[in-house]
Amino acid sequence: MTDPVTIVVRRKVKPGREKDYEVWLERLTRGAVEQFQGYLGAEFHRPASVGGEYRSVFRFDSVDHLDAFERSDFRQRMLAEATPLFAADAAWERMTGLEFWFDPPPGTKVPQPSPHRMALVLIAVVFTLVLILNLTLGLLMAGWPLALRVLVTVTIQVGLMTYVIMPRLTPLIARFIYPKSRTL
Repeated sequence: MTDPVTIVVRRKVKPGREKDYEVWLERLTRGAVEQFQGYLGAEFHRPASVGGEYRSVFRFDSVDHLDAFERSDFRQRMLAEATPLFAADAAWERMTGLEFWFDPPPGTKVPQPSPHRMALVLIAVVFTLVLILNLTLGLLMAGWPLALRVLVTVTIQVGLMTYVIMPRLTPLIARFIYPKSRTL
């Protein structure tokens, strides 16, 4: 069995074509769900500012299933159909490890995150978060079965890491995670 793979696509869309692009993304996603084995889902992020980049995150359960999608006629047709919507070529990043938690510093070319530094940051964040959760929820869940306590703790931890902590932390520590980055 292989590890899941994440693809992050950053793309600029022609001004005034944003709604058309978002409709196209929905169709692309629906087609991936219906046609491709191993497709785990996608999430989309609108640009933070006018003229910024859309960020799309696609997940597959294996590199082989991603490759099948990337080589498919469906994907080729969808990209050809959407070409008039694109203001520039997309930047594609394929990630199979922990690096999908981390955004590189702005202007980074060919990011090569340090796996040792990513692990160090994740150990520090997970340790701190688990300690805080155990101290704050431990007494509340004292009589609960172990499996339920662990499930609740892990669910809260993953939610906080994914939606609160890592999005705010990574811009602050990007230069530490990407020590050999070159910027424009």
